[in-house]
Amino acid sequence: MTNITIAKGDGIGPEIMDATIKIIMAAGADISIDEIEVGEKVYLAGNLAGIAKESWDIIRRNKIFLKAPITTPQGGGYKSLNVTTRKFLGLYSNVRPCMSLHPFVKTKHPDMDIVIIRENEEDLYAGIEHQQTDEVVQCLKLISRPGCEKIVRYAFEYAKQYGRKKVTCFTKDNIMKQTDGLFHQVFDEIASEYPGIENEHWIIDIGAAKMADTPEIFDVIVMPNLYGDVLSDVAAQITGSVGLAGSANIGEQCAMFEAIHGSAPRRANQDLANPSGLLQGAVMMLNHIGQGAIAEKVQNAWLKTLEDGIHTYDIYNEGISKLLVGTKAFAEAVINNLGQKPALLKPVQFDKNSALVLPTYKRQKPKNKELNGVDVFVHWSGSNPDELAAVINQLNSADAELTMITNRGIKVWPEGFEETFCTDHWRCRFKPVNGNAFNKTHIIELLGNAIDKNIDTIKTENLYSFDGKPAFSLGQGQ
Repeated sequence: MTNITIAKGDGIGPEIMDATIKIIMAAGADISIDEIEVGEKVYLAGNLAGIAKESWDIIRRNKIFLKAPITTPQGGGYKSLNVTTRKFLGLYSNVRPCMSLHPFVKTKHPDMDIVIIRENEEDLYAGIEHQQTDEVVQCLKLISRPGCEKIVRYAFEYAKQYGRKKVTCFTKDNIMKQTDGLFHQVFDEIASEYPGIENEHWIIDIGAAKMADTPEIFDVIVMPNLYGDVLSDVAAQITGSVGLAGSANIGEQCAMFEAIHGSAPRRANQDLANPSGLLQGAVMMLNHIGQGAIAEKVQNAWLKTLEDGIHTYDIYNEGISKLLVGTKAFAEAVINNLGQKPALLKPVQFDKNSALVLPTYKRQKPKNKELNGVDVFVHWSGSNPDELAAVINQLNSADAELTMITNRGIKVWPEGFEETFCTDHWRCRFKPVNGNAFNKTHIIELLGNAIDKNIDTIKTENLYSFDGKPAFSLGQGQ
């Protein structure tokens, strides 16, 4: 028996959670349940996180968390419980199956059956932002080798367990050669360990367009956090209904399962809501804990119910649907179909699935790291890069000299274009003179000289090489 934690949430949450639990227990789920309260009531009681410490203790003890949608009050500094949970529990992988249910749910893509696997902890969603100057703010994009390795390996292991034929990687490494470049590099490395699974890489913009147009050419798609967040919603919508999609958030120790839709308070307590999204999350939960036979029974019964035309209001369609039902009646229909399989929709087979176990990340041998210079970022309200260069050149020494100035990444000195629009945020690159040795003492001297010259430095970024390979971007146009 597996101990799980549930939270009924807000709005339609309690209704769809009751329906979901009733279905999986009727199917024979071997679980015991601890219920906690999270969401709006906890927020409004003064807890900005929306969850009490005691509830965290229960989640961490049980490791498995099935959560209904919650309402996060607007304003007031309230934090998203979803984001908090993913980060606190190390839930690095977000998994969203997106399958067409044509002709029972209207869609333009009747052959669509893809799974979006999204990195869940880093990228721009680290949320590290600073205002740099009067005109410029920044958000740091952080991509780590452990983050890449864990999510890519999960994608291939998922594909292997579920009999998927291909894993596709989406990045923008033609522009972000260091960050997205690392993700693509790790993808290629790990793909070579799975010769039985086809692999490919697409640049995110054309890949997203292709997914929206002909999703049937994709199978499993793995990508960094921001791209995955956007495209998983797109993928769910073009299957026909976001309300039918479930989501899994997987970590090395804990996992959280949920619907991807919101709490829909206007539909609460009316016996109207479709429990399918949360039920899909529960099916993923059962597979995750090694109860694949039960997950298979539930999923096939759910497909049979949709095929029978027993639909809730959100997917009811005259001419296709046969019976309009509410939350409770829909759950009863699924229970009545346990042990049966759909005739037109493709039945699933999970009965041989065991709990998916991935190796713990092992840190690689450190590379030889050398300091090759420094980028000094400066707040300067002028507009002529040659004038700024004349000021910054005062910082040159026998050890370091100014070699380039960029503005928003575009090289503006030397030999810049007068047509280039410049903000008040400038990157000034210093390199060693004549290839001499360079160290952090030289950076300190540069910054000290900048103070003496009344130059407003904002921050520095060290320029490193690893094993002799430069690990920093050039200026655009350099």
